[in-house]
Amino acid sequence: MQRLAVLTEEIAIWRRLEGDVQALTELASQDGDEELVENLGVEVESIVTRLASLEVQLLFGGPYDSWDAILAVHAGAGGTESQDWAQMLLRMYLRWAEKRKFSAQVLDTSQGEEAGVKSALVEVRGENALGWLKAERGVHRLVRLSPFDSAHLRHTSFALVEVWPLVEEEEETPINADELRIDTFRASGHGGQNVQKLETAVRITHLPTGVVVTCQNERSQGQNRETAMKVLRARLLNLELQRRAEEQARLKGEHITPGWGHQIRSYVLHPYKIVKDHRTNYETQDPQAVLDGDLDDLLKAYLQNTVGDTGLV
Repeated sequence: MQRLAVLTEEIAIWRRLEGDVQALTELASQDGDEELVENLGVEVESIVTRLASLEVQLLFGGPYDSWDAILAVHAGAGGTESQDWAQMLLRMYLRWAEKRKFSAQVLDTSQGEEAGVKSALVEVRGENALGWLKAERGVHRLVRLSPFDSAHLRHTSFALVEVWPLVEEEEETPINADELRIDTFRASGHGGQNVQKLETAVRITHLPTGVVVTCQNERSQGQNRETAMKVLRARLLNLELQRRAEEQARLKGEHITPGWGHQIRSYVLHPYKIVKDHRTNYETQDPQAVLDGDLDDLLKAYLQNTVGDTGLV
């Protein structure tokens, strides 16, 4: 029903635009004065603006693009530097979601020893959330003068971003309870007495694949278990999509090099300022705006270069 509502609204938008174009055509066929010409110009500008907005929607052609998403940020090697960078990325995505009026809920975080986060999970809900965020999968590189270095030297840090479809129905990824090992433990970090005294944190291991999911942000074991199962279903669906993509590539004779080591984007804050996406060569000289959540231009550049993407992740 949710998908039906979205499609119905899309059809209504196109039909309204069609009516406006027909009215504009009739207006243009009349003998007009200066006022009529001015009105024509305003109408044309309005239609062009709306067409540009609708053109973006056509970029979301993958079968899962309309789904909500789970976004994971992992600090790379480098200790505090990379953990601080991971937290900067987490803030960037939360700000981006806020600007787009998406719902973004932090499901779980693993805090760094001194600063930043080792990893974080975020549930993002909004129109074409996965379609937008799939552009962020990969390694993100930061170059800056370190605030943690007493000599104030330049450092390079890395963080890995993963994006998975948010699975709402268990039928999408059936899980056999016998294939799960569920452990409970006391949550670490901030929390009340209940969190510190009771084993509210949950760790679920999917034995056939070895996928491990933990959640400790909620105050009850039941809530943490429910959230962990949600993330587990998302990761298992992602593994299946990866398997299909690799099989397709094998049949085509292509070689895929998956995983770590291929940065998709660089954020340079010193000695000059630039953000560059290495897949599209899109650049901006305002990295602070990007880190404050102004990601749309980077995301659109990626989507326009991957039209026809199947949405496999």
